[in-house]
Amino acid sequence: MLKTILFIGAGSFVGGVARYPLSRAVQSGVSSPFPWGTMAVNVAGCLLIGILYGLFERNHIGSDALRMFLTVGFCGGFTTFSTFVHENYALLGAGHFSHAVLYPVASFAIGLLAAWIGHLIVRAV
Repeated sequence: MLKTILFIGAGSFVGGVARYPLSRAVQSGVSSPFPWGTMAVNVAGCLLIGILYGLFERNHIGSDALRMFLTVGFCGGFTTFSTFVHENYALLGAGHFSHAVLYPVASFAIGLLAAWIGHLIVRAV
């Protein structure tokens, strides 16, 4: 159990470190209160977790520790639900009501689509 927790923690660290520069790079390229950086990271994380689970199902590859490192750890640390919720709260507080409605709806719909596409990619290869 301790070994699994350490793998998850290491994956979370790597995922969190990877999230920050990607999110900042995307957000710095736009001049909008809409949180494009976090949305891009969350969609990319959904695509990646779809690909990983597709690979795990198809090829039965990787140890349990590797699976935990990549999915629960890396993808969990890479995606940003708590930041997502806080940004929605901030959008509401700033009076950006249309963004506060669009952001969660688009994130969920596009994230679900990205996870599905990840599975399709693995099945097609």
